[in-house]
Amino acid sequence: MPRDVVERWISERNALLEQQGLHVNSAGFAEGGAHWKQLVKRLAPAVRWNLQCALSDKFDGHLDACYGACLLRRGDLAAIVGDSLHKFDGDRYVLTDFVVMPNHVHVLAAFRDEKMMLDQCASWKRFTARRINAATKESGEFWQEDAFDHLVRSAEQFGHYRRYIADNGPRAKLLPGDYLAFTKV
Repeated sequence: MPRDVVERWISERNALLEQQGLHVNSAGFAEGGAHWKQLVKRLAPAVRWNLQCALSDKFDGHLDACYGACLLRRGDLAAIVGDSLHKFDGDRYVLTDFVVMPNHVHVLAAFRDEKMMLDQCASWKRFTARRINAATKESGEFWQEDAFDHLVRSAEQFGHYRRYIADNGPRAKLLPGDYLAFTKV
């Protein structure tokens, strides 16, 4: 993502946090050192859910505008991500849905606990970054650090994320070959 888009997102994020009485600096930390994600976890469940949806909608709107190199529009590179998501399905997690967009990925999978989810997300990022960098003859960071890793806490949230993932490509006005989608029936 270009720096100006990231800065716009940070400003929008902070404005949404401010509406909930959460005051953070541009690095995402409150006075006292708490990160904004920690602050959000302290909110009441319904308030947290609404805020997470609003934050995701803002962030995904920027992503769906396809800023940046959009390397994942290439089928061979999207397949690296898709194959890695399938790799440990049924072993480390249960994969239900994903979409590989030109410059980001959405995954819906069930894990035993939050630590396993975070560890697996880090593993996917490391593995796919190495493979994509090798395929493109590039080096360095591939994925941006900030991610929206959420635990799904209800059937309503599960349905929301399934619909969101299924609709992501068409909502971004992409043609079917511009993204890779998977839904387990």
